[in-house]
Amino acid sequence: MKYTMKPKVRELANELVATISSWESIEAICLNEAAAEDTLDPYFALILDVYTHADVPQPSARAAAYPPHSVFETSPTGSKDRFMVGELPVRIEYKSVERIGELTEIALRSGSDLWKIRNSGTYVFYRLVHCKPLYEKSAWLDVTNSTLETISDSFWVQMRSFYQSTMDHFLSDFGAALMRDDPFHYMVSSASFIKYACAALFMENGQFEPSHRWYFSKVQELKTLPDDFAGRFESFLRRDTELPPARKYEIAKLLATSIIKL
Repeated sequence: MKYTMKPKVRELANELVATISSWESIEAICLNEAAAEDTLDPYFALILDVYTHADVPQPSARAAAYPPHSVFETSPTGSKDRFMVGELPVRIEYKSVERIGELTEIALRSGSDLWKIRNSGTYVFYRLVHCKPLYEKSAWLDVTNSTLETISDSFWVQMRSFYQSTMDHFLSDFGAALMRDDPFHYMVSSASFIKYACAALFMENGQFEPSHRWYFSKVQELKTLPDDFAGRFESFLRRDTELPPARKYEIAKLLATSIIKL
């Protein structure tokens, strides 16, 4: 995957890669597509996925090794670091090679333990397939991505079924919230409905789910979509001041029915 970075972003990425790749346990370092955005774009961030065989240095040691930065924070598990280098937001996520292997095996088997992927989604695979490698110790990344290409139709069928069922669940909640005039549940259920409706379509097309920030554009590029999907999708996303909630619910039912009939 080719991403075009601004010179200052490329320079910072190279500096980070030089530091992190020097740690013994590091297998690969990949650039996320968010770094291809203009640095003034709110969606821009220099995101590095770091795949590791074992533990990495403690957060305090990592912070000391990174280029001069501000507002450093790490996740409770210590697997995600966030900080600012000047005006550039940086996110570094450390991921276990062994865990990726386990998830890949689950996807290949598509057996009774597929729920372990259903709950977390397929975005972990999307990031592997669509990343730009900046450092590779071995052929692990290529081998893993080649393996993901062999996933059987059973995986996509079952994952679509999972997501379609969840879509239907939130559609029911959407209608109930509307009847009860519950604004909080209305917002949560309507957002969850459209998320899982799109996820079901990605599975129907044999594609891993992208980041939520890319759902809007990428779902409309899919080859197989219900008739009138684009118009209904855009109508559903209109602000409530432009589209009454009751009408939005009717559109949601049409979207759900058309997806189920695919």
